[in-house]
Amino acid sequence: AAIRNGAISAEEAVKAHVERMHAVNPKLNAVVVDLSAEALKAAKAADRARAKGAELAPLHGVPITIKENVDYEGRPNPNGVPALMNLVAPSDSPVVRNLKKAGAIIIGLTNTPEFSFRAFTDNPLHGLTLNPWDETITCGGSSGGAGAAVAAGIGTIGHGNDIGGSLRWPAHCNGIVTIKPTQGRIPAYNESATSERPMLAHLMSGQGPLTRTVADARLALAAMSQRDPRDPWWAPAPLEGPKPKGPIKVALAKIPEDMKVDVSVRAALTQAADDLEKSGYRVEEVEVPDINGVWQNWADILVTEEVVLLEAYRLSVTSADFKTAWLGMRKGARILDQAGFMQAIAQRNAHIRAWQMFFETFPVILAPTTVQPTPGPREDTVSEDRVFKFFHDEIRFISAINVLGLPGAVVPVSIHKGRPIGVQLIAGRYREDLALAAAEAIEKRAGMLVRHLWEKIGG
Repeated sequence: AAIRNGAISAEEAVKAHVERMHAVNPKLNAVVVDLSAEALKAAKAADRARAKGAELAPLHGVPITIKENVDYEGRPNPNGVPALMNLVAPSDSPVVRNLKKAGAIIIGLTNTPEFSFRAFTDNPLHGLTLNPWDETITCGGSSGGAGAAVAAGIGTIGHGNDIGGSLRWPAHCNGIVTIKPTQGRIPAYNESATSERPMLAHLMSGQGPLTRTVADARLALAAMSQRDPRDPWWAPAPLEGPKPKGPIKVALAKIPEDMKVDVSVRAALTQAADDLEKSGYRVEEVEVPDINGVWQNWADILVTEEVVLLEAYRLSVTSADFKTAWLGMRKGARILDQAGFMQAIAQRNAHIRAWQMFFETFPVILAPTTVQPTPGPREDTVSEDRVFKFFHDEIRFISAINVLGLPGAVVPVSIHKGRPIGVQLIAGRYREDLALAAAEAIEKRAGMLVRHLWEKIGG
């Protein structure tokens, strides 16, 4: 808004974020491709357009970052893998194209683990990304570079994607906001890819924004969601639906007994529930439909498809760390035969139906991101058992939501021992508006937690 109304120029905004990037990124390693030279040229062009009275797009002059696993025309799309540096993008991916059309200016590309298939951001190509709050904990993954950048003040919006928590987990780790959209909300396609995306990408993977505020997430979601004919799964759904009658009932998800909950997480959930109650919501602790079965469905479908189509190749071009992380994920899954895979897809429909019926009574669910304190930056290289425990015992409520294709927002609630804690708001299909409204109600009381980070590191 400040750029659109002339309070500051696009060049001033971009220059400030570029200077911030150059000041803090050498330590963080969040941005791995510096596009500041072309960004400053684009900012000057944006200012000239405004001076001529041109119609301004919603994100006119806003500095942003893009995760280095989607196509950016003319640049490699290695996805954290050195062997893929020869994959040069012939065109912009839909999300990049949409953000450019909306007027955003891309100042850099952010780090991601190999094949974006770890919850911790490290790879042999660019190295480890640090958490700006505390370098002894992970910045999350796979959109860890994007999350760390946004938290540190590099870019107003960070693009990321999510197939098992890769937007929501970094948002939690870095004390920022995200929305994982409904499946099909934001178009996706990489022309540089050597083959079509397999089924799980269409069922579970979504593009989305990481931001410092809910308002920015809402703006970014609208910009990213525009039609692109290259994605046949894109859905022309409205960004807002009918408002539920009366006070909105929120289900505070009961946590399964086999998930040990840290007191700091329990306190954050209680605080978030109290914030919602004070904002006019009605919160009730209830059991959501078969969260354990939903998680198992996610693991079985994802891992089976990976084993059948991709495992051999990926293990041939990746590091030992990737292998440990992958085999740990594999531990929790059943490798299905053809009939079993078809049955799992059918079971997915039953799970979605059960959750949709649940949303008829409780339009929003308040759930944890993780139930334990944020782990160290290379925790998934410790052992395969540690990886399985992380996905199954700690972030079950994040990963499970992917197989349902539902929207999930994360908003920071509190800081414990200098580390941020976020909570997850889940809503029905194409009801990102309900998830974001609930997140905003919490944000209004919790505040923008990265201000505490900036007091600590300067900014």
